Amino acid sequence: MSGYLIIYVFVVLAAVAAAGFMAVRKGENQVVIRTSIILVISACYLMWAITYLAQLHPLIKPRRSDLKPSHVGPESDYLY
Repeated sequence: MSGYLIIYVFVVLAAVAAAGFMAVRKGENQVVIRTSIILVISACYLMWAITYLAQLHPLIKPRRSDLKPSHVGPESDYLY
């Protein structure tokens, strides 16, 4: 898992958005359909990227409360 995956997915989704932008037929709803395609792709990408990065670099180290006291490490490992 690396941070470069974010860039790779962005490039692929930018190509998909461009293809969707070009593939829309001319008509009275052309602008609405193009806008909808780009908004859906960008919103889904942002949601995925934020979730992925939050798991890749967590702000708080996870703690388990179901461990025996002998298996718990030093308290200095935890960030508060």
